Amino acid sequence: MATFLLEIGTEELPADFARMALPQLEQQVRQALSAHKLPLESLWCSSTPRRLAVCVSGLPERQADQEEERKGPPAEQAFVNGEPAPAAIGFARRCGVAASELEVRQTPKGPFVFARLRQQGQPTFELLSGLIPGWIDALQGRRFMRWGQGDSRFSRPVRWLVALLDERVIPVQLPATDPCIQSGRLSRGHRLVQSEVSITAACTYRQELAAAGVQVDRQLRAQWIRQQLEAAATAAGARPDLPEALFEELVDLVESPSLIEGSIDAHFLALPPEVLSTVMRSHQRYVPLEPVGAQADVLALSARSLLLPRFLCIGNGLEAAASTVRRGNERVLRARLADAAFFLDADRRVSSHSRLSQLERVTFAEGLGSLKQRAERICWLTNTLLEALALADDDAETARCAAELCKHDLVSQMVGEFPELQGVIGAKYVLEEGKSRGVALAVLEHYLPRGAGDRLPSSAAGAVVAMAERLELLLSIYAKGERPSGSSDPYGLRRAANGLLQVLHAQGWRLDLNALLQGATAHWQALLPGLGVDSVALSLELQEFLRQRLVAQLEEEGFDADLVRAVAGATVQGERLLRQPIDAWERTQVLADLRASGALKEVQAVVQRAARLAQHSELSGQVLRADGVVEPACFTASSEAQLLAVVQDIEPLACGEAGSIDYSGLAAALGQGAGALAAFFDGETSVMVMCDDIAVRTNRLNLLAVLTNQSEVLADFSALDG
Repeated sequence: MATFLLEIGTEELPADFARMALPQLEQQVRQALSAHKLPLESLWCSSTPRRLAVCVSGLPERQADQEEERKGPPAEQAFVNGEPAPAAIGFARRCGVAASELEVRQTPKGPFVFARLRQQGQPTFELLSGLIPGWIDALQGRRFMRWGQGDSRFSRPVRWLVALLDERVIPVQLPATDPCIQSGRLSRGHRLVQSEVSITAACTYRQELAAAGVQVDRQLRAQWIRQQLEAAATAAGARPDLPEALFEELVDLVESPSLIEGSIDAHFLALPPEVLSTVMRSHQRYVPLEPVGAQADVLALSARSLLLPRFLCIGNGLEAAASTVRRGNERVLRARLADAAFFLDADRRVSSHSRLSQLERVTFAEGLGSLKQRAERICWLTNTLLEALALADDDAETARCAAELCKHDLVSQMVGEFPELQGVIGAKYVLEEGKSRGVALAVLEHYLPRGAGDRLPSSAAGAVVAMAERLELLLSIYAKGERPSGSSDPYGLRRAANGLLQVLHAQGWRLDLNALLQGATAHWQALLPGLGVDSVALSLELQEFLRQRLVAQLEEEGFDADLVRAVAGATVQGERLLRQPIDAWERTQVLADLRASGALKEVQAVVQRAARLAQHSELSGQVLRADGVVEPACFTASSEAQLLAVVQDIEPLACGEAGSIDYSGLAAALGQGAGALAAFFDGETSVMVMCDDIAVRTNRLNLLAVLTNQSEVLADFSALDG
């Protein structure tokens, strides 16, 4: 058994490339080895900023010989008087064997000729030589580049290639590279330790790179970094402010990690904590330290009680240079924070209301006016939402004030330098100027959620303005004629729609989005005459877009795909879904609970059996009551009366307004109708639905149609699997 090593050496890779490339590389190698019938014991993939590596142990020296058996013509056609006939000769030629090697065997259809083909396995060494260039070429990522005069593309220029099977170099030449890249055993160590490293054998790769100052095992590197950061923070009586994205980036920025501790001038703690954290984490890749027991406050104006005047960072240099690196990091941070203090001081000399007029000078998008006009549209939508939701007076007034001020900080110097702080710094400015914490919180929270998995607004006022902001974006960009397409969504319309629905669900608000869209699109038509808006078409298009996002939301929350189809799929009217979107979550949860308890199949069987015949009825799908469409005088069997009793029991459950319907009770009542339906179709008093008497047939079909319509108040059961 042999060990295989492939190392792709490059110039410094973007920190996020390895996280995308390693799963791809592992999949490519596994699939190729499996396809070529090369079993393996273990496969290890790793990376540093200058290399991707894969090591496979337990590979056979060559493929196993393959045997294949092929069935040919009947024996009576293949042999005549014991001699091969043309049929046998032709079959043998196609199989690459001599006619004398053919065998005659008995089959259920009589004797047939068979050929046994033997294919000798190729050496693993030769196979790998041909596979490696394809693996490298198949890797995908963002912002690939060409270099030199070649046409080869990669995240960064490839500079060396190590390919070994045990001690032997596998000959590989990467096509279209400049300079030409050929495989060898020469790798490269840490820039400051050893320029070249000759890898003796695939199995000694990690040890030899470690001796050259490179911790090539990404998992071990990550463990060391986390342990060191947590230990240093604990020693300081703090916890590290270390989002997972920053941690992953730190792991992929270094080959030989070292811990560096630095200090911050204490007077900078007068800045808001988000300013320090943004500068340290996003701009410098440092780790801020939060005192143990500190109470987080998103509206804190100062970092004095929330951050220590210290930071941690992960270096990639030599221990001897640690103090020099620390001083350099402190100097860079000091300059950054001094700039932030200057911008903060300049912004404080201008009131938030004064900045609103400056929004007029900034264009939002072509055809959609300025940021000031966008802010005015958000205010209009906020008022419209408040009328529909009927919130408490205090919350409504807070939302109106927050909507007016929610975009003022976009023209502040602080946001101009640190765009990540929009909303956050605006909230702190209005709080400093004497506005209530509720208004400040709503200004901050109207940006939430910023993406998948982000927190949602905690206040009713913040939730209203957040919804208004997303609705304004959807209405305006759709009115402008732009749509998300494939992976292209430059305005983040999918994210905006997702956020709108998430906020609505989290707040538990029962909002008629159809009516809201109809009124808003009519307003937009009058507001933006130059865009030629068709309010009816725009409303319908946005309804369909929101329906699609609702389906995506339900699936992302882990509901089975068929349950989502039954509640919000293409067969369900979008108009009903958006009348109260929260209703879709409730119905999907009921179906999920029924499936978990094992009761869904019984309900499904009742509904689907009735629906198969109900499709022959001409009754409207909106009819939920038997009165006027089912005549007991036409009954000829007791089973019809029993089924009518079931339908009448379900009526009060199915006919309520959305939001007041007991969906669990409706599902239970449908399940309880199984016995009556069985008697109707199969019992001693069963009936023939499609009988010759037109009046009786219509009556029975209407009875089944009403039952089916009642079930569709819960879901379209025909969309369920099984």
